[in-house]
Amino acid sequence: MKIKNELDFIGMISKKPKNPDVLLGIGDDCAIIKSRVGKYLVTTDMIVEGDHFSLDYFKPYEIGIKAMESNVSDIAAMGGKPLYAFISICLKPGTSMAFVREFYKGLHSSCSRHKIDILGGDTTHGSLMVVNVTLIGFAPNRAHLGRRGAAKPGDLIFTTGKLGASTAGLKLFLKKIPGHAYVKKKHTQPSSRMDVSGKIAKIAHAMEDVSDGLASEVRNICHESGVGAIIYADNVPIDSRTFKAAKAAGGNALDYALFGGEDFELVYIVPKARKKQAEKYGTWVGEITLKKGKIYLSRDGKAELLTHFGYDHFSQD
Repeated sequence: MKIKNELDFIGMISKKPKNPDVLLGIGDDCAIIKSRVGKYLVTTDMIVEGDHFSLDYFKPYEIGIKAMESNVSDIAAMGGKPLYAFISICLKPGTSMAFVREFYKGLHSSCSRHKIDILGGDTTHGSLMVVNVTLIGFAPNRAHLGRRGAAKPGDLIFTTGKLGASTAGLKLFLKKIPGHAYVKKKHTQPSSRMDVSGKIAKIAHAMEDVSDGLASEVRNICHESGVGAIIYADNVPIDSRTFKAAKAAGGNALDYALFGGEDFELVYIVPKARKKQAEKYGTWVGEITLKKGKIYLSRDGKAELLTHFGYDHFSQD
């Protein structure tokens, strides 16, 4: 029997940790391990040539940025601070030293921005380039962590920034459409939201980064929290340049925002009493409901039950 989706896969492999110091294992943006002085946050993320990047339009420098920022975004989603990274890389035969230098320049550029030390890793060779980053972060005991499983009915859904640009950039690259520098850079040089994550974590019941699309992230939070949600289509924040790029690519900017991914913004869930505080960091896009597992999109006065949630590593669609 084939794996239907990523949630089924995670459910199959998840086991309750035996070590009492593990506060959270598989199923969130990071594992959480307690220590005497705080909590360590551990995440790992892999990017694969032909799936997450293409050498046709990614510079090696940009591959390095994307590999690191996608992991930093997971730490940001928990409200922690990234500290140490381990880089494992699979290179194709014939890869030049100049390519590797530029790739590591990209990594170090991101690390410098976030004050991360690279402490080790591994190298091998294969038919495709693959980069895996393991990142360790930290949060003091007094810090609030942005876990997925604490959303409550009546809570409000917010998102930082603008959505859909990265997918718009990807579509343009694939169709070899020139111009539209803003969305293309959003795809090749993403930037995580460490600037606001700690502040949001203090007021949020739940939080996740937008790596697989707004609809997917809301679905994940609802799955872990045992609730449902409604997303208001008219409220989803999309830059005017993304609308123009989507039109040029023959696509729909709202679909890119809901189902595209790799924007690396933050989705956060707050109680209604904290709406004004939440508006300092993002846009109100929906509400948490009692209807467990049911995610609706409200558009033109009608609420549509969503059955498709964007990118999934194991989707058969």
